[in-house]
Amino acid sequence: MELRNLSSHTQRAYLRAVTGIARFYNQSPDKMTTEKIEDYLLYLKHDKGIAPNSCYSALTGLRFFYKNVVENEIPVTYSIRRTARKLPEVLTMEDVWKIICSTNNLKHRLILMTTYSAGLRASETINLKPKHINSKTMLIKVKGKGKKDRYTLLSKKLLIELRTYYKKYRPKKYLFPSSFGKRKDQTLSYETIRSVYEDARKKAGVNRGAGVHTLRHSFATHLLEAGYDLRKIQVLMGHARLTTTMIYLHVSRETLSKIPSPLDLIDNKTCKKGGQ
Repeated sequence: MELRNLSSHTQRAYLRAVTGIARFYNQSPDKMTTEKIEDYLLYLKHDKGIAPNSCYSALTGLRFFYKNVVENEIPVTYSIRRTARKLPEVLTMEDVWKIICSTNNLKHRLILMTTYSAGLRASETINLKPKHINSKTMLIKVKGKGKKDRYTLLSKKLLIELRTYYKKYRPKKYLFPSSFGKRKDQTLSYETIRSVYEDARKKAGVNRGAGVHTLRHSFATHLLEAGYDLRKIQVLMGHARLTTTMIYLHVSRETLSKIPSPLDLIDNKTCKKGGQ
């Protein structure tokens, strides 16, 4: 998996797939028959109620294992029904600020501020290092999805608070390590950063926007509503395709509300009254 340059997220998913079937049958995964693999997928779908996309992800991990480790490809197919793509939920700027201000923990506050102000994925916030913060260019270097580097915005407000945070904790390897004791060189877990967000959201009394990814969606939408170019937002977000960023055009109600109806563009003088 490392040689194929698979992301750590993908590696964990593939390992879960192989571990899952081995535990289910209490048998080494290289001994599985095609029928056993199919029965396992049906178990995930019907008995455990796993979503079709998750079942397909498990099959993808198993395919990788049998093709590249066992060197015996499996003829198992799994068709997933295409579901309508839901629009991402976005918070108002006021609600985002309420969430950020609801925590008294400086580290937690800065995790939320950084994630929102730079439009980061949770994994990108987790892997940030002090050296990635460049106060001269006012940019943050991000180790993005698929190990693709990019630069995003460094907020002036964030920089001020980061300097206070740095003087107090002196983080070394990671900007937001799991702790400042013995585990100071270890990263936060996704579950930790999710809990930081959810606890702050509930404390702030914000009922909408479940999931820390909401901060990233809000970042893109707020920039769009402020009049910034969609192509620039694409670069900041690290989207490979512009079509991925274009979904925020549908989310931004403020941008849509500024578009006049074609009826309002018609010159009234050209409208002739009936019978004349």
